Amino acid sequence: MLVIHPEECIDCGLCEPECPVNAIFAEDDLPEKYKSFLLLNDRLAKKWPNIITRKDAPADADDWKEQEDKLQYLEE
Repeated sequence: MLVIHPEECIDCGLCEPECPVNAIFAEDDLPEKYKSFLLLNDRLAKKWPNIITRKDAPADADDWKEQEDKLQYLEE
């Protein structure tokens, strides 16, 4: 899981088409079922380090791509 720091995001939209699982939305276009992620995203962005270099996807990324309800596995 990656998060976008809401205070650092400039709303350029460049990250949206780059997301391989279509999980990034402009806040105005955020589906209702994902609204709870706004606070989670903000909280985690303040705790987790910024990624400053491109990395390969985890080896099991495709296994998780279509998985629903992954939030239960999140370890903060």
